[in-house]
Parts: sequence; C-alpha cells; structure tokens
Amino acid sequence: MAVAVVTGASRGLGRALARALAEQGWSLVLDARGAEALGAVAAELDGPVVVLPGDVADPGHRAELVSAARGLGGIDLLVNNASVLGAEPLVPLAEQSLAGFAEALTVNTVAPLGLVQAALPLLRESGGAVLNISSDAAVEAYETWGGYGATKAALDHWSAVLAQEEPALRVWSVDPGDMRTAMYAAAVPGDDDSGRPLPEQAAVPALLELIGSAAGSGRYTVSGRTVKEWTR
Repeated sequence: MAVAVVTGASRGLGRALARALAEQGWSLVLDARGAEALGAVAAELDGPVVVLPGDVADPGHRAELVSAARGLGGIDLLVNNASVLGAEPLVPLAEQSLAGFAEALTVNTVAPLGLVQAALPLLRESGGAVLNISSDAAVEAYETWGGYGATKAALDHWSAVLAQEEPALRVWSVDPGDMRTAMYAAAVPGDDDSGRPLPEQAAVPALLELIGSAAGSGRYTVSGRTVKEWTR
C-alpha cells in the first residue's frame, strides 16, 4: 500500500487531499499544529492513518513524521502543504513585520526542505514524489502578497534544483489556483470569496490526476479540474 506524508492536513487543501488519498487506499501520515482539528480529520478516514500534531519547523517533529512513515512501509509521496502568511491580514511590504516574514520563510521554505532531507532515503528507495504546494503569488506581483509570495518563489526554486539533483524522483511545485479556504479569508478578510471553489472541487481532483500520472518534475498550475505545466 502506498504511503503519503501530508503536512498542514487539519483544514483546507491538506484536509481535502488527505481525505481523497485515503479514499484511494493510501496509508497516511498527517501533520498539523492543532491536535484537536487533526484528530477530527483522522476520525473521518478509513485505512492506516497516523496523526502527529506538531510544528514542521521543529526538526524533531520532522523526524517523527519520517519515522511514522517508515513504520507504514516507506514514503511514496511527500506533500509539503503547511504554510503561514507572515501577516494576517496581509500588509504592504513597508508594513511587513520582519519577524512574521522570518516565520513564513521558516515554515513555507526552510521546513519543507528539512522534511525532504529527512525523507530522502525513503523517497529514493521508493522512487517517490515530492509535491510542494506553491502559489501564483510566487510568480506574480500582487500588492500585499510580497512576503508570502517571496517564500513560495524560494520554494519553487529549490524544487526545480532538487529535481535536477534527484532525477530518480518526481518533484512537483504546484499552484493550486483560487480556493475558498480559511487561510485566504485570513489573508484578505474583506474579500468576497464565495465565488471561489472549495479545495475538493478543483484543486484536489487536479492533484490526484498529477499524482496518478507519469508527469515529470516541474512547476504546474491547476486549471479547472486538471493541471498544466506552467509557462510564463
């Protein structure tokens, strides 16, 4: 049975993707900061599920995630989904807290690389895949999204380099498109997001298509319920 590690799995895209993977028969190791919310997700799922509340910025917690996956048989898919905004609501760069920016860099960029490094032996054994959740803010200049977008731009770049250095793995950086999530509501609380799809309506079907495909490493974007390779 294939094994996936999914970070940030207590809500939004992470929760919806975990549910979909479980329905396809994957064994799961799930992470989030909130123990209660993460436990509620696990209660919804059938099959082998290990929940480990904690902070991906903590090296010890990352080691626990990898150890749990090893206990289930290895790692076939590592989903780096956990993210923070750096400011809630988002603010112009002139007002961006440097402490908030540093936290966003740590959680969104440094911690995912740390988790990949810890998981690499198991990923190499399985010839597995790394799925890094990015954003259009990584490549477009949107007012107030500068801090968050910079962290995702860095994530995109090291994803591309990792793909060159680990050619036996598939390394995907994916912009999931517009979604109605608690994170977006926190980022832009005055915006009407009722027209945005829920993660399970568009992003998750597209990600499942990518995961189940023979698509090579690269940066992808969700378009409708499918993915396409990103080009500027």
